[in-house]
Amino acid sequence: MTSNSALGEHRREGGPARTDGRGLEEVLHGVVREALFRMDAVSAAVYLLSRDASEVRAAMIAGSPPSCFTMPCRMSMDMPRASTRAVATGKVAVLPDPDPADEDQTYALPYPYAALAAPVTAGGRRFGALTVLRLESHGGFGPTDRRVLQEIADALATDLAELASAGTAVMAGATPALVPVFHSSIRTPGWGVRGVPGSAGASLMYPLRHFAERLNQTTTVDDLIAAARDSIMSPFGARALVLASVGAGRLWVLGHSGPSSEMVRALHGTRLGARTPAVEAVRGHALFLPGGPPPEAGSGGQDAGPPGEAYLPLVVGGRSVAVASEVHPHVVGVCCLEFAGPREFPPEERTVLSMMAGMLGAAVERVELGTRQREVAEHLQRRLLPSGLSELPGLATTARYRPAVTTVQVGGDWYDVIKVSDERMVLVVGDVEGHDLDSAAVMGQARTALISYATEGHRPAVVIDRTGRLLAGLGTEQLVTCCVVALDTGDGTAEVALAGHPAPLVRRPDGGVGTLDAPANLPLGVTARHAYRSCEHTLSPGSVLMLYSNGLTDSATRDPGTCAEDLLRAGGREAGADLERLADRLVAEVSGARWRRDDAVLLLARYEGAVGRGAPRTASLHVQRRDLHGVKAARAFVDRQLRSWELTGLSETLQLIASEIVTNALVHAGSDVDVRLRAFEDHVRLEVRDSDGNPPVPSPLALDAERNAEAEHGRGLLIVEALAGQWNTSPNGRGKTVSLDLPILDG
Repeated sequence: MTSNSALGEHRREGGPARTDGRGLEEVLHGVVREALFRMDAVSAAVYLLSRDASEVRAAMIAGSPPSCFTMPCRMSMDMPRASTRAVATGKVAVLPDPDPADEDQTYALPYPYAALAAPVTAGGRRFGALTVLRLESHGGFGPTDRRVLQEIADALATDLAELASAGTAVMAGATPALVPVFHSSIRTPGWGVRGVPGSAGASLMYPLRHFAERLNQTTTVDDLIAAARDSIMSPFGARALVLASVGAGRLWVLGHSGPSSEMVRALHGTRLGARTPAVEAVRGHALFLPGGPPPEAGSGGQDAGPPGEAYLPLVVGGRSVAVASEVHPHVVGVCCLEFAGPREFPPEERTVLSMMAGMLGAAVERVELGTRQREVAEHLQRRLLPSGLSELPGLATTARYRPAVTTVQVGGDWYDVIKVSDERMVLVVGDVEGHDLDSAAVMGQARTALISYATEGHRPAVVIDRTGRLLAGLGTEQLVTCCVVALDTGDGTAEVALAGHPAPLVRRPDGGVGTLDAPANLPLGVTARHAYRSCEHTLSPGSVLMLYSNGLTDSATRDPGTCAEDLLRAGGREAGADLERLADRLVAEVSGARWRRDDAVLLLARYEGAVGRGAPRTASLHVQRRDLHGVKAARAFVDRQLRSWELTGLSETLQLIASEIVTNALVHAGSDVDVRLRAFEDHVRLEVRDSDGNPPVPSPLALDAERNAEAEHGRGLLIVEALAGQWNTSPNGRGKTVSLDLPILDG
């Protein structure tokens, strides 16, 4: 206190040279320390006007964390703040509560400090304002406080005027100078070392700093929840956490952690006009509800009454603490915390939680923006892929598409199955370099040209030759690679032509894996001096062809062809009989790779031999979107085909299964639906395709609410499970295929 008394004495004595040779920094340092001790404040700051007088900027801030970090660096003069009001009016001003509580509401103040500012003016010149923060527990500011702060501000103004007359630029720097002065009366239970000034505040700032570091690395909502769990829930002892975003006039749950079922149900879909704490927080005003019994119920036990809760607005475009937020902050959501029992919220904890909410708001907006961009890119990419695969007796096909993980741009990978005649099918897989709209446009041009030339009946080498010439004539800058295989189901002849693309693989009936070699040729878009060449191979019945793009074997250390062979070999002989299961196994490793840099396309085809004895019988039905009679038509189709194949015993069961799956597709996918039946010697396969890539989820009868919130309505798929025992769902380019097998029983 000696130094403080000396400062005060110096102010009272006055004199012709008040600065005593001190510079601006020394003057400001002395003032903020004097204001801290004389005003019993936790932070003090000197704000100086900018050259154009449009804003005030913090020149020096003194105090203990986290209070000093709530002091804004700059404030425009039109902001309703204590500092700006003091400068504008020339009078001492206090910070008003930007959103006072209603009489029937009881909660802890989100900004636990009272702010008082005094104008710093001398000789008609406005220099700025001297602002102090005091803990809410110390009460408001009375007349004596106003007089003392104005006295300190007037002395500062005299010193600044003297410095200015001596040629010193009285201006704030690009960032304020911080002076750590720890308040001995601040004690936040559970933080720091008891009796050590500043230890609690510094300890509180530690999870804040690590939270900021974690948020810089987040790319998904799961990442956000994990960061909030580690840096908010755990340090502050919260039992449950829910993040909700604002959209279409309602709150929508983004993610949650801990036993949060009740909070999720209460929040999800809540209208913004409702009178709930979460909606109140969306207005930009954090709510801290201590919980516990009402006053008239007595003190009770520690766990009596409702638990403590906190509702933190996720603000973007302004800090979330009230002193520095905008008049109408942009709130993108709310972070809801629930504790195990009643809980007090010390002032410094409220401050740090509000800071964390501000960081979380920016991260939520960034992640949601990235998610929307990725969804748009994927949607565009999928719309450029075929809606379905052509069919031929004796040839079964399936495809998979997986977008790149490390980019949100649209890619240029595609596949096609083109029916040329009743015995000839053309398989295509291609890849356009780059990940942008130009790549997507070139992919559309290349795909259209390939389909046109293949449909005309040209051989694969001619197809890619003409496509390359067309792309060159259009001035295409991107390179295009592709693999074209023309397969004759009558004799098993497979003619392969490549344009700088990996050769297709084949797994023979004995389980051996090899390559259908062909000249590599040049990619499309490169002027070729020589005509493209192809190579013919003969397939044995039961052979499985694998066409793929480089994204399936994205490896910096291994040859893509070797990787692809290993994948196909690891698929297992038994999986070869089920293309859907084999495709799932082949892309399983790719789907889980967070580092995948390129799109991945996989096209499988199983050659089953010439149509005749032992070959599977196939039939298909197309149901248009919103067809009210589609389910009835599907049942009739199944019954008609099974009767024609003399499999009447399976008709009733398969009709019921088909109706449930088709209903589910029409209701939830909202798209056209393709139904296909394939009768083998020992089983019948039902496949239902739609354009919704999300897998169908049975609505559980007795699962916890956490999982039930994600389940589809209805019990149709439970019926399917009961009748078929096992079914499979496989996403492809523009949707998914739900498939199942029913055994053909003897007799």
